[in-house]
Amino acid sequence: MSFAMPAMPIPQRVLELEARFGIPGIRLGNSADAFAFGETLEQVSSAGSSPGSGLGAQVAGSVDPGFRGSVVDADGTLAADVPYADLFRSAGAAHGIQPSVLAAVAKTESAFDPRAVSHAGAQGLMQFMPATAADMGVDPFDPASAIDGAARYLSQNLRRFGSLELALAAYNAGPGAVQQHGGIPPFAETQAYVPKVLAAAGLTASTPAFSTPTLPTLTPLNQGSSQ
Repeated sequence: MSFAMPAMPIPQRVLELEARFGIPGIRLGNSADAFAFGETLEQVSSAGSSPGSGLGAQVAGSVDPGFRGSVVDADGTLAADVPYADLFRSAGAAHGIQPSVLAAVAKTESAFDPRAVSHAGAQGLMQFMPATAADMGVDPFDPASAIDGAARYLSQNLRRFGSLELALAAYNAGPGAVQQHGGIPPFAETQAYVPKVLAAAGLTASTPAFSTPTLPTLTPLNQGSSQ
């Protein structure tokens, strides 16, 4: 998770991109600089080294949770041996998000390391940028606070955009980018991030994401072909 809250002013957006990708930004109004900036973003993202998400986060400290398995069981529910499983369940219940989705975000963002820090400074289990964490009242290095904050953030964007794919895209690239592009932004990192999280959660695209009883349940990958 890399950007702060929606409706970010353009200059602040450029500064966030500069910090996130570690490259020079653009001089607003200069189309040649804007093009070069976009090209560099694509190159950095395609290399899988973009900071601020699990695709390129670096770890501070020696914590190695050692979890390499699937976050879901064969029936699509959260696996019992997932780190912080109880926290994913409680936050999911509180905010209407499937626990497996929260666990998949944590796996993708930080490999379940509560002390992970990206090049750009995204922090903790769920990789909050400090400004976003402060705005939401989240302690990014406290797993309970980070997971609850991530569940709230995803829930807000699910209700705003109406699909899990777009909520995940907003988590990675920012709600403003999703709004601007009318869908998943054409950033290589975000294009890779969304299906990676979906796969980790055992989901196919365009499946419901809320866990409330009145809404349809999620469809595990291993059951999709029979439905």
